[in-house]
Amino acid sequence: MNFKASCRYVKMSPTKTRYVVDLIRGKSVNHALEALRLTNKRASFFVDKTLRAAIAGASENQSIDIDSLYVKEVYVDGGPARKWFRPRARGVSSMIKKRTSHISLVLSDEKE
Repeated sequence: MNFKASCRYVKMSPTKTRYVVDLIRGKSVNHALEALRLTNKRASFFVDKTLRAAIAGASENQSIDIDSLYVKEVYVDGGPARKWFRPRARGVSSMIKKRTSHISLVLSDEKE
């Protein structure tokens, strides 16, 4: 059985978030939580929050053993970017983009 969770509009670029997501892909839930706790990146907080939300959804089902779950899929998509212009030298302007991310995670108890 699959359990899904997502965290949307995270104020962090998808590139930075993908480094953390690659650490937990395919691992068991306990190993993933431990890896996120020991990772010294800001994105690990948001990935940990998403993983705990998926675990909470799985714990609603009484027949599922939480320790048998593993991270089946986890991916990061780009969200909308906040854009504005900043004045530069010689009357030129440059655009500043503050990127956002959408984190999606799927837990499963069936090994493939």
